[in-house]
Amino acid sequence: MNRAELPEAVLQRRAIVYVRQSTLAQVQDNMESQRRQYALADLARAYGFRDVVTIDDDLGRSASGLSARPGFEALVAQLCQGSVGAVFCLEASRLARNGREWHHLLELCGLVDARVVDGDGAYDPSAPNDRLLLGLKGTISEFELTLMRRRLIDGAQAKARRGELHIPVPVGYLWAQDAALEMDPDRRVQEAIHTVFRLFERLESARQVHLYMCRERHLFPRPNDGKRWGAPRCWMPPTYRNIISVLQNPVYAGVYAYGKSAQRTQLVAGRLAKSYGHPRPMHLWTVLLRDHHAGYIHWEEFERNQERLRHNAHRRPAGSAKAARGGGALLSGLLRCGRCGRMLFVTYTGRPPRRARYLCHRGHEAHGTAHCISFGASRPDDLVASEVLRAVAPVAVEAAIAAMDLSHQQQVERRRALELEREQANYEMRLAQRRYEAVDPDNRLVAAELEARWNAALTQLRACEQRASEGGTPACHRPRPRSAATFGGRPARSVGRPRDGCRREAAPGAHPD
Repeated sequence: MNRAELPEAVLQRRAIVYVRQSTLAQVQDNMESQRRQYALADLARAYGFRDVVTIDDDLGRSASGLSARPGFEALVAQLCQGSVGAVFCLEASRLARNGREWHHLLELCGLVDARVVDGDGAYDPSAPNDRLLLGLKGTISEFELTLMRRRLIDGAQAKARRGELHIPVPVGYLWAQDAALEMDPDRRVQEAIHTVFRLFERLESARQVHLYMCRERHLFPRPNDGKRWGAPRCWMPPTYRNIISVLQNPVYAGVYAYGKSAQRTQLVAGRLAKSYGHPRPMHLWTVLLRDHHAGYIHWEEFERNQERLRHNAHRRPAGSAKAARGGGALLSGLLRCGRCGRMLFVTYTGRPPRRARYLCHRGHEAHGTAHCISFGASRPDDLVASEVLRAVAPVAVEAAIAAMDLSHQQQVERRRALELEREQANYEMRLAQRRYEAVDPDNRLVAAELEARWNAALTQLRACEQRASEGGTPACHRPRPRSAATFGGRPARSVGRPRDGCRREAAPGAHPD
């Protein structure tokens, strides 16, 4: 349809210019597409429209039908009011990428006698030929999106089957330039990961590993920016999530895994919504390549760790042993009722120190029946403890030697961790010193800041040296730590230059280059 053929009744109404781009990256980088879409306002005036409105609320929003588009909804609302004479778009894919919204829009335009205008011309959806052509354009647009998505997914899966797709990796691994996955070269990071696996092998509980590392003041590396690969790390006390993520991640066993989680699509408020991150069973993973890279543990040890974690779970099916949840009762999670066969619970009564009691009350809670049994925990706990001591009495010497070996191993691990921490603090101190000495002494705005950083690095180094000297002492026997702002009981003095610009000796304890 030519411009002269637009009816005057259509030109008297409003023209809507719809502007959309699919992603925020396109909004920031693909500026030419924006310019072409905004230029449609001039095309609308050339057709003869005097009231031209541009809707650009959907910049950065996909038109696949799975995300809300307030701009498109506002366009549909104005069409229903009958105030729109034409809808201008760069192409059909800008208006919709799914047939439902595209054909709904065409139906509304046909009912109110509105036109659809793109770069090829103006179309009347109420005319059979124009409606057929617009329907083909919408179908091609929807097929194009499906084809592009399928092509990208197939390419990513093909690369993942070769173990070359760069997926996010946990702390302790880095992607090399030759597309190989390798251990982090930082020995302190490697030692922190190895410590988690050694402690779990000995304690057999992720919770106990976390408590032990916090009690012994072990630090764990975390990226400063979790959304960006290769971000600088900071060392902080570990959280339980850090421990459990290390134990459950197959990457540490030398395995390349892809497709561990799935997405789900649900109908929410009349619109399809996708949710991600739903875990899948291991046998349903898309890719699982063993011996793909060097691992901190073997695959067999990883499987044993998963079995231990499942065994430690508190809520488990009936008929299996339960994991104890702490407290003073020795037999927590091990006793069953002799009448109904249910697991006995532990309750604590009286004033502190509270007394533990075993009772069966599940039937009372579920069916309103009377309590089965209830008895104090002191007598059965004492009997079991005496029997255990009697059983291990013949190997008491071997047990004492094993305990001494275990204590020595713990001290060695702590000294190793503290030594690596001291080495890193020494490097950071020397780096701060070199940066300070390289600055122009007259540029006090920069020199003052670098001087403060050097002093802070020196303070951190002295604190690491003090902790290293206490590394072989049990936590309960360590003296109270000194303030981080003192060196041997004296305040930390400045390491800055004198005002004449001459260099000054570093504070005591500084390591020269």
